[in-house]
Amino acid sequence: MTLLKFHELWKPVLVMIIVNLALAFVNIFLKKVLNEGVDYLTILTYRQAISAVFLAPIACFYERKRKLEGHIICLLFLSALVGVTLTQYLYLIGLEYTSATFSCAFLNMVPVFTFIMALPLGMEKVNMKSLSAKAKVLGTFVCIGGALLLILYKGMPLINRQPEHIADKGITTTSASKLKKWIIGSLLLTAGCLLWSSWFLIQARISKKYPCQYSSTAILSFFAAIQSAMLTLVIDRNNAKWILKGKLEIMTVIYAGLVGSGLCYVAMSWCVKQRGPVFTSAFTPLLQMFVAVLDFSILQEEIYLGSVAGSVLVISGTYILLWGKSKEEEQCVVKDTQENQEGEECINNFEASPNVPSKLRPKGEH
Repeated sequence: MTLLKFHELWKPVLVMIIVNLALAFVNIFLKKVLNEGVDYLTILTYRQAISAVFLAPIACFYERKRKLEGHIICLLFLSALVGVTLTQYLYLIGLEYTSATFSCAFLNMVPVFTFIMALPLGMEKVNMKSLSAKAKVLGTFVCIGGALLLILYKGMPLINRQPEHIADKGITTTSASKLKKWIIGSLLLTAGCLLWSSWFLIQARISKKYPCQYSSTAILSFFAAIQSAMLTLVIDRNNAKWILKGKLEIMTVIYAGLVGSGLCYVAMSWCVKQRGPVFTSAFTPLLQMFVAVLDFSILQEEIYLGSVAGSVLVISGTYILLWGKSKEEEQCVVKDTQENQEGEECINNFEASPNVPSKLRPKGEH
């Protein structure tokens, strides 16, 4: 019994670690093909279409008996618009206006936004008298501190030290127009993170009313592919960019579609259903960690002191937040058990009372 409980407790944790590792590989592959000039929105359209084609047969096989209502379709369309199309588009513009490191580190704010947005909706509660609530608040602030450290402090290179004039290449005096772009990019990244956090809350509602991960993700990918294609055609009607050249581009699109937009979204939807939106979004900072490791090992980029220190804070904050969530769930289980026991005792006392009429007693007790 204890082993089964341990498996149920840590299975969502393992799933979210694997999801973020898979998404880190998606980012690395996308970064390589984007450096070669491939349009991001084109890749986004292809990956969502591949995800829909991949998941549709699986959904029909496992979940064909489940009835799909009209309001669920509307929620899935909104989920695709908020969690995929607009989020990725705003992230793309923010990436263009700022830098890759800044944009990726900004995603670490998603757990904070999700936690804050879940409070007024009643999906999260904070009672500062309890230790679990204090841990969740503390973990949130530690995550914020880690993200700020990643953004504001670079530090010395720990591995593969380069000449000083190369290491300080990115530190230049920005003009007024460049600073304006940086501010606009930061606002767009903030909006993108807010939309991404909103997706977790929308998905939590969808999971309760339509608990079919394969079907919901297939429909989500289908809507996102249509929305991304329309957005691409509105921005640029150049037909040449739809043609993929080279094995790396084709493999990246297939992997991003099958894994990044298919299986990962299924896994995240399952985790939202099992442990809630805040728990699922709390693993987002791990993506920054995995990307940093893969950048160094595959793309041969340097690792700086600020990145390591900030990542340590992010992991610490995530652990504190998850610890608070687990303690809160344990308290809820204990409370429910006590209430059930008290209810059974009341029933037994009622039946054993000599003042209870015989008509109200169970059969055989007269």
